[in-house]
Amino acid sequence: MAQPLVATGITKRFRVGQADLDVLRGIDVKIDEGELVGLTGASGAGKSTLLQILGGLDRADAGQVRISGQDLGSLSDDDLATFRNRHIGFVFQFHHLLPEFTALENVTMPLLIRGEDQATALDLARVLLDQVGLGDRLEHLPSELSGGEGQRVAVARALVAEPTVVLADEPSGNLDADRSLELYDLIRSLSREFGCSFVVATHDPTLSDRVDRVIQMSDGLVVDPSEHEAV
Repeated sequence: MAQPLVATGITKRFRVGQADLDVLRGIDVKIDEGELVGLTGASGAGKSTLLQILGGLDRADAGQVRISGQDLGSLSDDDLATFRNRHIGFVFQFHHLLPEFTALENVTMPLLIRGEDQATALDLARVLLDQVGLGDRLEHLPSELSGGEGQRVAVARALVAEPTVVLADEPSGNLDADRSLELYDLIRSLSREFGCSFVVATHDPTLSDRVDRVIQMSDGLVVDPSEHEAV
């Protein structure tokens, strides 16, 4: 099976006061095509830092990240931004929707940045919003949406450009238990439908039965290399 995301030997160190903090200490990650992977671990384990590096939002001190065969470390900042737009989707704990734009306009943004014409972008965005159950909320501003609805818009925005992989960092962190389960079920359904790989970072133990595989992190290391299969 193809592996659209392969990371090897990822390290990252931050300077904190007079000390160096090793946040990632040699991480190897391989994600298969269409695979839904849960990235788990306590707060401070390094999950968010790893996602930032896998998504090209930050650069590792050492190691390599390849997405669709492209070494992210070999790209200039401008080329990396273009590559992210075409190959990587992001969902964060806070939806980060643009407050002055409607749900429909927010979802079109990645396509407009890419240079797609507005009519095409709007058509694709409408389809995605309908698929996430928000076909009747197209013209609502983020302030007019619930937390769960805002995250659904964020998921649609992450998928509209048909990325190779979507990286989700604690996407249900601001949702109650019921809305969290609904969001995870939606992500699983969309992963299957689009054939898109998802990496979902969370400390929620209920995620394990909704993903294909769990990667557990602790203190900057992968501590469950046995690739525990979800029940």
